[in-house]
Amino acid sequence: MTRAAEGGLEERVLGRRWTVRLDAAGRGSAAVRVSCSRPSCAERRLPSAAAGRAAAVDHLKAHLRALAGPRAEAYCACRAEDCHTHLRPEGRQARAEAWRCGGTVVLAVVTDREGRWWQALECCSRCAAATPGAKVVATAPAPAAPSAAAPATGDRPPTALTTTPRFSDLSPSAKGSRDVPAPRGAAAQRRFPGKIAQRTIPRTLRPVELRDELAELGDLFRAYLQRPEPDLLLLADLHARKARAFASWADATGDTGLRLEGQRAEQAAAAARLQHQQRTGIGPDGKQPSVVRLLTAPAHWEHVRSVLAYVAEHAPLPGPEARLLTLMLTLRIAHSGTGNLVGQDITGLGLTDPEGLVEKLASCGWLVLPGTVEGLLASRPENPAHLTVPSLTPREDAPSPFEFGKKTRSKLSSWAQKAVADKKLRKTKATAPVRLLALTLAAQTSTAGDLGPGGEGIALETLTTWCAVGPDGLQQMVDGLLAAEWLAEADFTDTRLTGRLAERVLPLTCPHTR
Repeated sequence: MTRAAEGGLEERVLGRRWTVRLDAAGRGSAAVRVSCSRPSCAERRLPSAAAGRAAAVDHLKAHLRALAGPRAEAYCACRAEDCHTHLRPEGRQARAEAWRCGGTVVLAVVTDREGRWWQALECCSRCAAATPGAKVVATAPAPAAPSAAAPATGDRPPTALTTTPRFSDLSPSAKGSRDVPAPRGAAAQRRFPGKIAQRTIPRTLRPVELRDELAELGDLFRAYLQRPEPDLLLLADLHARKARAFASWADATGDTGLRLEGQRAEQAAAAARLQHQQRTGIGPDGKQPSVVRLLTAPAHWEHVRSVLAYVAEHAPLPGPEARLLTLMLTLRIAHSGTGNLVGQDITGLGLTDPEGLVEKLASCGWLVLPGTVEGLLASRPENPAHLTVPSLTPREDAPSPFEFGKKTRSKLSSWAQKAVADKKLRKTKATAPVRLLALTLAAQTSTAGDLGPGGEGIALETLTTWCAVGPDGLQQMVDGLLAAEWLAEADFTDTRLTGRLAERVLPLTCPHTR
């Protein structure tokens, strides 16, 4: 490289570069610290490494979105560190060239394999290709080529260094010299027309960046479908990008259908983030861990309420004890109409006369026993009794009243068994009606554990219908739950029961999400 050319490079502006790091917040703690090399960015502390990585990636993406893009007049940011790509000839005897830069200026993101730091930098496309793990996220627009007849400005000849950003180890010569061509990126190599959401992306769509973004999103969604395990945060990011891209596509074409598709993608992103929050126990701010519930999916919570409502309407016998036993048997047998049961499943419900109640259910035809009631109550796990409920057995003319499958039924039944067998309910010798109310209240809370869908309380009419008791009996049952510390507080109005479940009960709750 000539001194003139090297001096021209030195006059160019240094490429931007910043790093987002993830470090341990201290010994003996799972908390992490997320920091950014930009002086205006404040440090953040998060409760876990997973939450820290998500926050670090979001922080880096926010910086990338705020940038106007790479600058065509910049040179490699990594050059300031004398990286191996930019060693001078005296430092590398085997090479004769002083620089190996080439191509257009790009904005690249580099991260380590352990996920401890993320770095964004402006560099040439050749350095980005030579850096392990680097991903190009934006490319500087190519300046217009100068005309051969264009006169020189001032005393400076129209050289490549003054007309077009040049990253080359070759100085221009009079014969046969030419700029190093930029390598073709993924967008340039992609074959159009591409597809996303069953829509064809027009080759003529402008701006080109929008067309390439849509095509890349289509590829990413198809790749996501091939993943062996779901990644809800990744899926939420893809839907959020899709929402923004479809909004821009709608603005460019005036297509209302595209705008509606973007709105649906935005809703899908919010739903995926909510699912991730419920499955991992990390709050939306990444700081406050939320409750880790026994039933993690909102669909399971709706199924619990559907079973409670079905039993309230189709219970074969009156009274809260019969209602509780019917509910537990329904959850055990719901999928196929048949199921296995042991004596402890019935005697552990706090029933006054379990033998007589089972006999009544069998006498009215709702329950079919393989033998005697005494044999059922004496059965053990190694030899369970096989029960049948004809009204829950699917037939061609009468399909199952429930929409969930075998695996979901098992989860719902396990949830109910753990709730009614709660240690403090057993310690206070809670009756069957009290345990039935405990299940009902656990299925009618807000996310924070307040009674009612939005914490506004539960209608007394709903509780008396589901629990098969009158208002006076309901008051006694609430007192029993307060004594067992199932309820932290409770208060009756003329029409509603308000209050809040105890914190220890929150993992058993099935909150209303809407």
